[in-house]
Amino acid sequence: MTRKQKRLSVIGGALVVLACAAGLVLFALQQRIAFFRMPSDIAAADLQSESRFRLGGLVEKGSVVRGTGTRITFAVTDHIKSVPVTYDGILPDLFREDQGVVIEGTFAPGGAFQADSVLAKHDENYMPKEVADSLKAKGVWQGENKQP
Repeated sequence: MTRKQKRLSVIGGALVVLACAAGLVLFALQQRIAFFRMPSDIAAADLQSESRFRLGGLVEKGSVVRGTGTRITFAVTDHIKSVPVTYDGILPDLFREDQGVVIEGTFAPGGAFQADSVLAKHDENYMPKEVADSLKAKGVWQGENKQP
């Protein structure tokens, strides 16, 4: 083998190893990818699928119902459509009605969104960027989006 052939085989081998590593990383992360949606973006196919995604919007006024223990039900809205949500766990201290929220989970067979994590805004002027952008695009967000 000439020097040039050795160099090309080393470079080719390195590229194969990098491609395999990238493939393994993408395969491992495939289970953790969660797409962001607003309530009005949810289609009938999303209700039937068991895929995980993030649902963002505002906690609908008058929809928070505390159940037994740490179980709570509420609705997330973008002022166009509402989605019922059930959550079993401790809510963030700043979770309130008519405030921005991003939840992650899947749809349960009954049509309600089963959340396994709830993120609430952290100060008076903060709204998660994705939620604020989606609300602005739909024409229902009038507040100022100030990032920390």
